[in-house]
Amino acid sequence: MKALLLSEYRRLEFTDVATPEPQRGEVVVRVAACGICGSDVHGYDGSSGRRIPPIIMGHEAAGIVARIGEGVGGFSEGDRVTFDSTVYCGQCENCLRGEINLCDRREVLGVSCGDYRRAGAFAEFVSVPARIIHRLPENLSFHEAALLEAVAVALHAVSLATIPPDSTALVVGAGTIGLLLQQALRVAGCSRVFVADPDSTRLALSQRLGATETISENVVERIRQLTSGFGVDLAVEAVGKTESMGTAIDCVRKGGTVVLVGNITPEVKLPLQKVVSRQLRLQGSCASAGEYPRAIELMSRGEIQVKPLITAVAPLAEGPQWFERLYAREPNLMKVVLTPGNQS
Repeated sequence: MKALLLSEYRRLEFTDVATPEPQRGEVVVRVAACGICGSDVHGYDGSSGRRIPPIIMGHEAAGIVARIGEGVGGFSEGDRVTFDSTVYCGQCENCLRGEINLCDRREVLGVSCGDYRRAGAFAEFVSVPARIIHRLPENLSFHEAALLEAVAVALHAVSLATIPPDSTALVVGAGTIGLLLQQALRVAGCSRVFVADPDSTRLALSQRLGATETISENVVERIRQLTSGFGVDLAVEAVGKTESMGTAIDCVRKGGTVVLVGNITPEVKLPLQKVVSRQLRLQGSCASAGEYPRAIELMSRGEIQVKPLITAVAPLAEGPQWFERLYAREPNLMKVVLTPGNQS
């Protein structure tokens, strides 16, 4: 089969590799669409340490069931499906508590690190455990379904915060996850959702998606003005840097909550006295934990929109060029979806 192989850092090859065979409990999916995640771009140059070559990356995908392994029931060849990016064991204490994202033996599709290597979905076929597969409704295209993983991540992050009626919220960072967080907060009942980002193009898209107000500079000052000096009830940080985390902390009210989703840098400076003296709650959020069915439902009903976030849909063979453009931080690029086949 054809695949996009990271043969060395900054080098992607569109090449032939062995087609996977389904093991017991697994299903081979013919990949119809796979989105390029920011984590793939960071893995592309080796900065994340979680895409050690050689590896087929890609974990935001959807397609058609092609082959079914022994012991798998409930699926048929030809079924339209998507799948979780997290491969969990289902047997450890965290899994038994329902915290599958914290599985002691957790693996992620398209990731190779010191502990494991698992081929991803930038390929014509990928083999995944049947337990992480979900059927797709007919009204959801494969291109849209490639963003289901990101939607599930946003829904999980919002689920970790208490959101009383008429809550106000701030999203720091208007990338793909930030714009999905904005919509998830609305679905959860926030009456006002503000979005902060220095990029005017991203803020224009945020406005199209229903942000109460977008802010490009003097964020803390503007939030104070918009909340009569109190600050927002909840801030969600979707960047992962010291500066953006500091902004989120400065913008919440006393006793408020900051959910940390961004994960670009391994360490940030924490303004400890502000957190302690204002009794703030800092909540980390990792991946998703069972939110796929809800994500499918909300996208199918149009309550969460992903089409406006898709900048381009391109053949898998053009993957190297798109990775370079994303790596160079070309303006006005949001989500790029690669298509190994011709399905839509």
